[in-house]
Amino acid sequence: MPHLTLEYSRNLSNFNPMRALLALNTAMFDSGLFSEPDIKSRAIALETFLVGISPTPRGFAHVRIALLSGRSDEERKELADAVLAALSATIDRHNRAEIQLSVETTELDRASYAKAVING
Repeated sequence: MPHLTLEYSRNLSNFNPMRALLALNTAMFDSGLFSEPDIKSRAIALETFLVGISPTPRGFAHVRIALLSGRSDEERKELADAVLAALSATIDRHNRAEIQLSVETTELDRASYAKAVING
């Protein structure tokens, strides 16, 4: 735990999703809330998307962090802020589009979460 999902619009110029995931995982680890091997992340590029209704060039990147229940609101807010800062640092500022960045945390029910680790 946790599971991090990065969704991003394909129109982000010079965006490197692996670089972004490394930055996001590092921010998660640096929070002190998780052990390093427990952080799992993935990136999903969106080919079909729409931001608003204007023809103005726009894009986005959104991070969803699924956590086991039990974290305080303050811990979740600090985590979201740190991940947003890490995400922001991976975005090319020379994009010709408005880019919206966001982070949310969601809680998973601890009682129904199951996990196994298989070592080869």
